[in-house]
Amino acid sequence: MQRNPLADQLDHHWTHQLRPRLDGLTDDEYFWQPVPGCWTVHPDGAIDFSYPPPQPEPFTTIAWRLAHVIVGVFAMRNHSHFGGPPADYQTWPYATDAATALAQLDDAYRIWIDGVRSRSDDELKAPCGPAEGPWAEYSMTELILHINREAIHHGAEIACIRDLYVHSTHNQEN
Repeated sequence: MQRNPLADQLDHHWTHQLRPRLDGLTDDEYFWQPVPGCWTVHPDGAIDFSYPPPQPEPFTTIAWRLAHVIVGVFAMRNHSHFGGPPADYQTWPYATDAATALAQLDDAYRIWIDGVRSRSDDELKAPCGPAEGPWAEYSMTELILHINREAIHHGAEIACIRDLYVHSTHNQEN
């Protein structure tokens, strides 16, 4: 297979850092609210959301952040560019448990990374098009780099919240 540095960058991070850090995610961690007033995905599948968000923006749970990565980072782009199913924040079937969220994440990631790997040099240079709103005139390469940043950034946030959960619940037990 030909090297694709755009896909390789994210796939290396996904394979060696982000996805292994999500293994074993529990429902308690998924829904944990480290501060009052967190935005989250609720057990009935509803999600806290408004645009524009209130100021200051609410702290968000792992459930909310995973939903953002699944829907806003990958699934909506998969639909626009790689033949994935329709996806938007209003109609998405948000995961009501950690295992389902991780399955959704894995599916959305697989479609994204396979789609990125399938693009020719000419397709990577072409503008993203109107489905991308403010990114419409940017090249597909620039959108991919943006998505890589988003996945790495939000993945690091999720990992940090997991660390905080472990240390907070551990300290409460001692």
